[in-house]
Amino acid sequence: MSSIRVLLVDDQEIVRQGLTTILKYAPGIEVVGQAGDGEEAVAQARALRPEVVLMDLKMPRLGGIPATRRICTELPDTQVIILTTYDADDLVFEGIKAGAKGYLLKDAASETLVEAIHGVMRGESQLDPSVARKVLGEFQRLATEAPARKPALDTQDELVIEPLTPREEEVLHLLVEGLSNKEIGARLHLTEGTIKNYVSNIIAKLQANDRTHAVVLAIKRGLLDLTQ
Repeated sequence: MSSIRVLLVDDQEIVRQGLTTILKYAPGIEVVGQAGDGEEAVAQARALRPEVVLMDLKMPRLGGIPATRRICTELPDTQVIILTTYDADDLVFEGIKAGAKGYLLKDAASETLVEAIHGVMRGESQLDPSVARKVLGEFQRLATEAPARKPALDTQDELVIEPLTPREEEVLHLLVEGLSNKEIGARLHLTEGTIKNYVSNIIAKLQANDRTHAVVLAIKRGLLDLTQ
């Protein structure tokens, strides 16, 4: 199996060197390029076609959010993980809206970073716990502001949505916390492979595109109570 091709984007050379050293010893990962600002990141992404981009936010010429937006638009098969020191609400939501599949802080453990890279390639969203809480808080706000009366679903939607099992509901609630399959497995004393199967079942039953979309749909359909 070929290694995951990674492009590093950060305006500090020492950070790029550190990330290169970390990922050099990570199995199944290859650093194929570096960029010092957003404009260079877009150009490098076009030329190198990496599978994953680790993207800083605050950079000269072009910031990480517009660079992420360009890369995700032009190269939909490239997964962007924002790696930054900033976790302000506006940056978190703008980064996710720009198309980033992950949002990690630079104090994350090396193992977390490596797992995030593999995770986005499996179709998982990777969020730092503090960022996940912000996203959950936004979901809670939207749920609170929504009309008390649930919008009617099409009859066809009602018929095709298969109910989740108790265990799948348990996994779904842990997805809301932004936990990875490995972390959910540890919490429930199950193997990572078993959790992966549960997540796949949840996504299929809710007719979602990915883990994050599954959480959004679960909230909209009243399957999760975020006001407790």
